[in-house]
Amino acid sequence: MLKSWRRKNPRRDPLKNKMELFELKPKKGSRKRPKRRGCGIGSGHGKTSGRGHKGQKARSGRKPRLGFEGGQMPLIRRIPKRGFTSKFKKVFQIVNLETLNRFENNSIITPEILKQREIIKKLNIPVKILGDGRILKSLTIKAQRFSSSAIKKIRSAGGTVEVIS
Repeated sequence: MLKSWRRKNPRRDPLKNKMELFELKPKKGSRKRPKRRGCGIGSGHGKTSGRGHKGQKARSGRKPRLGFEGGQMPLIRRIPKRGFTSKFKKVFQIVNLETLNRFENNSIITPEILKQREIIKKLNIPVKILGDGRILKSLTIKAQRFSSSAIKKIRSAGGTVEVIS
């Protein structure tokens, strides 16, 4: 058990609610004593020091590398590999039509306005408008990409679509 032997400050005025640094103590149970390995039978970690008898993990020095399974074919090599990741993939920030209903009628919506309203996170990643949900207002929407269903729904609601680069 850890115990603080420090005395309280006799000069501290009890009427002032001011705490001193020396009065800070860790929460009870938050500090755990370290295992004292190799310090005899009575410590509970004597003789083999918690490493067990013999074997590669009981030896001093390097441990086997991550994923090493003692010479058995490792899991990462047993699982079949499939496909690849294209380095030319274009990433878009997705905005559904349902979220655009929060804007006023006949307003112009740009990526900057979407960022201000925290609908998108970054301006340097292009925006794609998808046709999920219904749009109830006539809006002018400017974005880098639109799905074909989004274009149909925006125009049927009386709005316009502008593709920006």
